[in-house]
Amino acid sequence: MKKNIAYLAFCGILVSLLTACGGKTSKSEVPVITVTIEPQRYFTEAIAGDKFKVVSIVPKGSSPETYDPVPQQLVSLSESRAYLRIGHIGFEMSWMDRLVSNTPHLQVFDTSKDIDLIISDDHCTHYHDDGTFHTHGVDPHVWNSTTNAFILARNTYEALITLDKENQPYYFARYDSLCRKIQETHDRICEKLLGPDITRTFMIYHPALSYFARDYGLQQIAIEENGKEPSPAHLKKLIDICKEEKVRIIFIQPEFDQSNAETIARQTGARIVPVNPLNYDWPNEMLRTADILAGKFRESL
Repeated sequence: MKKNIAYLAFCGILVSLLTACGGKTSKSEVPVITVTIEPQRYFTEAIAGDKFKVVSIVPKGSSPETYDPVPQQLVSLSESRAYLRIGHIGFEMSWMDRLVSNTPHLQVFDTSKDIDLIISDDHCTHYHDDGTFHTHGVDPHVWNSTTNAFILARNTYEALITLDKENQPYYFARYDSLCRKIQETHDRICEKLLGPDITRTFMIYHPALSYFARDYGLQQIAIEENGKEPSPAHLKKLIDICKEEKVRIIFIQPEFDQSNAETIARQTGARIVPVNPLNYDWPNEMLRTADILAGKFRESL
């Protein structure tokens, strides 16, 4: 999305004015925390309970790799006590410095701290008006992993007790409950992915399941070529790989075009199945992905 200087200046002035004029939350209101994506909202709400209102800045159906916030979101951000970033996603790489400079009171916590990151030389590149942003080869989709979920939960808990030390026992009880839910999800996925007929190599348009694949010994093949539509030559190569690897599943995501996946499916006989790695309902989405790979298709997102 193309942005001009006037738009950015307007956003900066607007947020600065609201902050200066006292855009703070009154004591009688529930304080606000902002997160980047919906799965993060799930983790944060699970621990925060009724002590904070949690708002995700990237709306349902939008890509956090390339999303640009609307002016009203920048105004609303001035009312937040803190921002919990997911780590290295495109939105944060291009916007975080500007968000922080326009809301100097905002405390920022990186919930990806201590995660064993997947790093690749050919990870997606994202293009914005002020230059090319990439995540230094870091795969940013850290939330699609039960292993990482424990770390995300711990970092979220630590952020909350930093913001509200008085309610630490409340947050700890809810954090413990969330960890038990994550462990249950992991155990159920392991059960689903037992057996010789499991699909262990899958194709996906945008490589959002790298950490899921690492957790469970799977192979992910991305249709995207360096974050862009694949060239005809690369598409032909993908069709050949799909045949060689006997790929039976091609995952598609709601925020991306399906035409290339459909082309590959026609040439190979693979089945196209929708997934939503940005689903708020993190446990069910993780389990549904495992079900698909186990041959138990649930079509609804």
